[in-house]
Amino acid sequence: MLDIASITKRFGGLTAVNDVSVRFEAGTINAIIGPNGAGKTTFFNLASGALRPSAGRIVFDGRDVTGLRADQMARLGVARTFQNTTLFDNASVLDNLIVGHRLRTRANLVDVLLGTRRLRDEEAASRAKAREALNFVGLSHLEARLAGDISQEQRKRVAFALALATDPKLLLLDEPAGGVNPEETAGLAELVRKMKAMGLTVCLIEHKMDMIMNLADNILVLNHGEKIAEGTPAEVRANPVVIDAYLGSEHADA
Repeated sequence: MLDIASITKRFGGLTAVNDVSVRFEAGTINAIIGPNGAGKTTFFNLASGALRPSAGRIVFDGRDVTGLRADQMARLGVARTFQNTTLFDNASVLDNLIVGHRLRTRANLVDVLLGTRRLRDEEAASRAKAREALNFVGLSHLEARLAGDISQEQRKRVAFALALATDPKLLLLDEPAGGVNPEETAGLAELVRKMKAMGLTVCLIEHKMDMIMNLADNILVLNHGEKIAEGTPAEVRANPVVIDAYLGSEHADA
């Protein structure tokens, strides 16, 4: 699904990601872990088109997409959430989600001015897709609620729904369980499993190791912008380099 070869990103004299290669297979859950400043978010920005790589190659779904913009990557099927969930707080939850499917529509200013059939049909389709995504994340009962009035955990679910409304093939989730309690974390993990069950490929950045170790099929470990390990949760947990750089002995395999 996503094949990244020797990707590098430099900001002047600073190398944030250095010669990282990894492959995410279709229909799997992948995780990126590492200390703060390891280059995880920069890696996501490269994979989603928010940043252009200084070197290296990105292939998505069999197509070379190196250097494509974020909007182009989104149209190809790459959806992204962010560590800090930003919504239109004065709009309803449903109205926040209608935006997601708009990248699949074709209506333009002329359609708006003339109130064309295409505009009406696409508005209906976007509303239906928003409700479908909201139902998937278990928040149908909140569709009319102002986004500013919902909880942090519900905002995380709405962010998932917004990504799903774009009809993605690959979901990049940046700290999806950040700021929520253990019970809510378990519920969000189940949502990620549900995404995999419907055939989506998922990659997430997360610091909650218990969640990652029970969820991921494959883990990429970054430190100082470089790949220091990759493998199954059991392999990563037992890797002495990872233990020393990030996990600590309490996470080591017994």
